[in-house]
Amino acid sequence: MWGGAAVVLMVVLVGVRMRGVVSMRFDLQSGTSKCVSEDIKANAMSLGRYVVVNPYDESPLSDIHKVNVRVSSPKGNNYHYLDNVKSGDFAFTAPEKGDYTTCFWAPEKNPPATLTIEFEWTTGVAATDWSNVAKKGQVDILEVELKKMYEAVTHIHDEMFTLREREDEMQQLNRKTNSQMATFSLLSLLVCLSVAGLQFWHLKTYFEKRKLV
Repeated sequence: MWGGAAVVLMVVLVGVRMRGVVSMRFDLQSGTSKCVSEDIKANAMSLGRYVVVNPYDESPLSDIHKVNVRVSSPKGNNYHYLDNVKSGDFAFTAPEKGDYTTCFWAPEKNPPATLTIEFEWTTGVAATDWSNVAKKGQVDILEVELKKMYEAVTHIHDEMFTLREREDEMQQLNRKTNSQMATFSLLSLLVCLSVAGLQFWHLKTYFEKRKLV
C-alpha cells in the first residue's frame, strides 16, 4: 500500500518544476500597504516566507512591528490570511494560471512607525532543488506541503482498496443470493409437481369410485 502511494507521490513531485524566486526587502509605513504579484502557472507549487526585521539587535520586537498579510488568487480567493503577525509562511498549489498577489498592511500607529520586511516567494519548487530550498530556510514549508500531498495520495490509495473490498463483498452477496434463488425455485417446482400429482390421484380415485372410468 505504501509503495503504491510513494510512486504516485514521486510522479507528482517529478512533474513540478522551478519557475522563479522573488526575494526582497522593503520598508512599510504604518497605515500603508504594499502588494507583490507573481505570475504562476496552473498546478505549480508556491512557497512564501516573510518576517518583520528587528531594528533592535537584542530587544524583542514591540507590538507596533506587526503586519497583516493576505495571499490571493487571480479570482480573489484567499490562500493565506493573518492579522498582526511578525513573521509567517505559506504554501499552496495554484489551481489556475494567473497573477497571484501577496499584500502587506501595516496598521495605523500613533506616532507613525516604519517596518522593514523581508519577503521571499518561490514558485514551482522541484524535488531536485530541495538542497537549495533548505539553504533558503524553506524546507519546513515544503515538508508541510509534501505531507499534505502524501496524505491525500495515501487516502486515495486506501479508498481504492476499500472500494475493491466492497466490490468483493457485493459479488459474494450476489452469488449467495443467486444460489438461494435457485434453491427456492427448485423447491417451488417440487411443491407444484407434488400438488399436481395429488390432484391427479384424487381425480382418478373419484372417477373410479363413480365408475366413470
